[in-house]
Amino acid sequence: MKNIKYKVIMKPVLENISNYLQDSSFYAYSYTTTSFDFKWHFHPEYELTFIVKGNGHRLIGNSHQEFSDNDFVLIGPNIPHTWVGKTKGKKVFEAIVIQFTSEFVEQIVGFKESKQMNALFESSNYGIAFNEDHPNEIKNILYDIIREKGIDKVLKLISLLNKLTHSKSSTISTTLYKYQINKKIETRINKVCLYLENNFSKKITLKEIADLVYMSESNFCKFFKKSTGNTFSDYLNELRINEVCKLLIHSDDNIKYIAYNCGFESLSYFNRVFVIKKSTTPSKYKTHHSKKY
Repeated sequence: MKNIKYKVIMKPVLENISNYLQDSSFYAYSYTTTSFDFKWHFHPEYELTFIVKGNGHRLIGNSHQEFSDNDFVLIGPNIPHTWVGKTKGKKVFEAIVIQFTSEFVEQIVGFKESKQMNALFESSNYGIAFNEDHPNEIKNILYDIIREKGIDKVLKLISLLNKLTHSKSSTISTTLYKYQINKKIETRINKVCLYLENNFSKKITLKEIADLVYMSESNFCKFFKKSTGNTFSDYLNELRINEVCKLLIHSDDNIKYIAYNCGFESLSYFNRVFVIKKSTTPSKYKTHHSKKY
């Protein structure tokens, strides 16, 4: 199996969204692309992202999860994130993004009637994934927000945020993980994460990865846990299991072959990790999800 290669940026980029605001209270846009390239970045603004078309996996805080059409999330300020995926043939991905400042939020939650909305923004510090029963309705509202002008644009966004306080949702990151601007830590953790992203299908030892950032194994383990909220082995297993899941659904290879080619050296260990991560066996996962395609 060939190693997956992504176009990467070696450190999280501080995205300056204020450049786009001009005379607007928030930035709303849609775009199409042939791939979501690895771009580990953060910004002080809140962000709503709706995937109209596309699939792959998204990294938000310490979370690695698959995404597909109608994926809809709210991310709080300064949480590092990226979406990664590639299309086949002439297909394109499409996403709708709305970004708004903490000052905008403070004005909304200043009312006594805004308690539920305030709770929504508090939860966004972990990232929120919405499980919408009517995604087309949400998509149309988002397109309307992009098209609207003046105060109607603001009112539509507030109405949407209010609607989301009543939506089914789940938190994304398991720890409160906001990016701390420390150049030394920034450089190290991104060097490690990007290396793992590109090489998870190979055998990777703790010594190898610690040497990559010139640290002892014990110091590296403490550093990685503090930086990502995950242990090194759990983070690596998450990457591998995500790739396994895609191959179980979209390839005809047998489970043993897939496991070994995603970096697992022991089938028994792979099965144990898979059940922990997905609450089912690989064979049941494949049977259940293959019915959808």
